[in-house]
Amino acid sequence: MSFLFRPRFWFPVLFLFVSVASVKALELASHKDRLFAYPAVLSSSDGGAYRVVDYQEMRDINARDAVPERRVEGRYISTGVRSAQQELAMKTEAGTVRFFAVGKTHGASAIVIYLHGQGGNRRQGVNDFTFGGNFNRIKNLMVKSGGLYLSPDVADFEARGKQQIAALISHYATASPGAPVFVACGSMGGVQCWWLAEDETMVDRLGGLLLLGSLWHEAFLKSPAFAARVPVFFGHGSNDRVFPVERQEAFFRKIRSSAQGYPARFVRFETGTHGTPIRMTDWRETLNWMLAQQ
Repeated sequence: MSFLFRPRFWFPVLFLFVSVASVKALELASHKDRLFAYPAVLSSSDGGAYRVVDYQEMRDINARDAVPERRVEGRYISTGVRSAQQELAMKTEAGTVRFFAVGKTHGASAIVIYLHGQGGNRRQGVNDFTFGGNFNRIKNLMVKSGGLYLSPDVADFEARGKQQIAALISHYATASPGAPVFVACGSMGGVQCWWLAEDETMVDRLGGLLLLGSLWHEAFLKSPAFAARVPVFFGHGSNDRVFPVERQEAFFRKIRSSAQGYPARFVRFETGTHGTPIRMTDWRETLNWMLAQQ
């Protein structure tokens, strides 16, 4: 029995325990998974990297919201997460950026930042009731997982906005060393996603990019993020009148063909419109897939 206490046996067992615990820590905790799971998958290809998901407005908006597009039914949200939410401002060389922070501002396990599109603001990404409660879900997922969720104002889709967002990411990534940063960009916010991909100082921090009803960017194929194989997720409605789904699908296929096995996924919401991916994207499934690529 004494051999159990000898260092040569004890330390390997301890090391295995720590390693397993570390892996499990990088998987987001569950929160209302059944309610937010994708409806039926109509088709799948490319080993599951490309999926067409059933979307029906009558079911996924009218039957889900107490007031369509304004207030989701109560079972989809958990508003207690507001106790972990604060409204902040940070001075940068490009001006002051105002934002909401939900979760651990230091020592976070992971960081998710949502960048709104044209006409949006920092409040969009923390609204508990709109978009079917999907923003409430990502807030709860991050708090339960010891992470941090950020929703800032995007000053513009040019250099000033880029500098502010880069400064915000750098500040919180420094406060949480080793935490992967996932940037979700809605609509025109995608400009910021693609700029970050081209910034060499950002690449080591990026855990993934999520393009939600957003645009394509051919220069990504020559970016530091592409070379580093940063995971990319595309969510797009088939009836998007702002950014045609066919163009985004073609860009996704170009990424996949340019680098064998590149970690890119595409979910096409059949009959969905421009805002559908923000409402319907399964945050937990997508982020856990990206975390598994680390």
